[in-house]
Amino acid sequence: MRGISVRGPDPVAGERVLILSAGVGSGHNSAAAAVQQACAARADIAEVQVLDVLQVSSALYRALLGKGYFVLVEDLPWLVEWGYDMSDPPFRRRGPIDPWTRANAVPIIRAITRFRPTAIVCTHFLPAQLVATLLLRGVVDARTAVVTTDYDFQGLSLTGAFHTLFVARQEGKAELMALGLPADRVVATGIPITTHEDVGTARDASEPPMLLISAGAAGGDDAVSVVRQTLHMRSPFSATVVCGRNDALRHRIEKLVAPAGDRYRVLGFSAEMPQLLRRADLFVGKPGGLSASECMAAGLPMVLVNPIPGQEVRNGDYLLEQGAAVRCNTAATIGWKIDQLLSEPGRLQRMQAAALRIGRPDAAADVLAGLLDGPSRPLVVTRAAQRTILAASEQNMVATDLTGPSSLVRLVDSAAGSTLALLQAEELGDLQKRYGAPEGDLVLRRDRAPGTLRWEARRLLRALLRGDDVLPVRVEGLAAPLPVLPA
Repeated sequence: MRGISVRGPDPVAGERVLILSAGVGSGHNSAAAAVQQACAARADIAEVQVLDVLQVSSALYRALLGKGYFVLVEDLPWLVEWGYDMSDPPFRRRGPIDPWTRANAVPIIRAITRFRPTAIVCTHFLPAQLVATLLLRGVVDARTAVVTTDYDFQGLSLTGAFHTLFVARQEGKAELMALGLPADRVVATGIPITTHEDVGTARDASEPPMLLISAGAAGGDDAVSVVRQTLHMRSPFSATVVCGRNDALRHRIEKLVAPAGDRYRVLGFSAEMPQLLRRADLFVGKPGGLSASECMAAGLPMVLVNPIPGQEVRNGDYLLEQGAAVRCNTAATIGWKIDQLLSEPGRLQRMQAAALRIGRPDAAADVLAGLLDGPSRPLVVTRAAQRTILAASEQNMVATDLTGPSSLVRLVDSAAGSTLALLQAEELGDLQKRYGAPEGDLVLRRDRAPGTLRWEARRLLRALLRGDDVLPVRVEGLAAPLPVLPA
């Protein structure tokens, strides 16, 4: 990766936006498509490219990460939950990219160098970690965004270098700020979803409630149990069942509901989902990040069934907390639970209002605005600062409680006011000796003898200076109380 420089074209020619995803489930690619759609609305973007990094990796790597995940979800869900919890603490993995991942990253790096982006948006942690490495090595010079696709923040999405981190809700931002991340580098936008201007007629309050039962894009067999239980409901309703790409499942459900006449409509993979979301009164399915965000934007409350351990369980917790969902922990009570919900006067309407309140239909546009109009220099978190953040997380401490040599300090761009780096207090020594200025500030310079600097300091300078020879920064501690965030 040495010796390559990816410099963006003349800004007058427009932004070149590269969107990197990974096809582990459909949500990450759906978020990438939403950001791509939002690019079309900006006149300052000249070209957009979307790349699923798994599609240019080896077949074995793609199978293990893509298909392997769903095998674990189906057969060993407890292992999925364990893996999620083990990888959740921020910066638990701080070392260089492992050799196997590095080998599979070669075609991705080639694609980046060919496209020469001025901005990179990552909707999965795999490309986000790779891009952070390229930033620190001076391989890329582009604004970079990390976009999370679930309501709860997961530690793998936190990398050692980025321009802006976009989280789904304010609690995620509060969590990161408590660990020392600066408020100007973390933005709560919601999860990017595609928008549809022509979505047809909205739900009709005079008709019986319509259930939208989703088996997911792959068509999970548990949808049969869900549909079977709705056959025993007493409340008036109609239902649309979307079976995804599983034709066998669609035929099974068609046979199951045949005695019910025209109460049920059974579909395979459908391009009508935006219209269905708008016409339905209640969604029944898994709380994937994108599915839940699309429902909330449409004001569609959810009945949660069989969430995947880890991220989907946490997504469900948020929706339950906000009053926009109910959860069924056993298939045998699904019909009863929906009956209870529909028979309580005003309850469905209150849940619909709660869903609309937390919906963020403009998240994709907000991500682009936050990145392209945001800081031009990256935020760098040194390895030592990463150790401090991990330790604080594991000890349930906040950054302002930390004292001594391992406490955190920030370097702030004196001219732009944006935070440029997080480092341990003891790391300041070498920098102050070499770049010290009056009143404790620093004037970072491109060294003629960089070999005399420690390796971490060289990485820091390379990432922050970019094309400049001099950069004045001020040093700030984290003793001040954290700012109050909106609810």
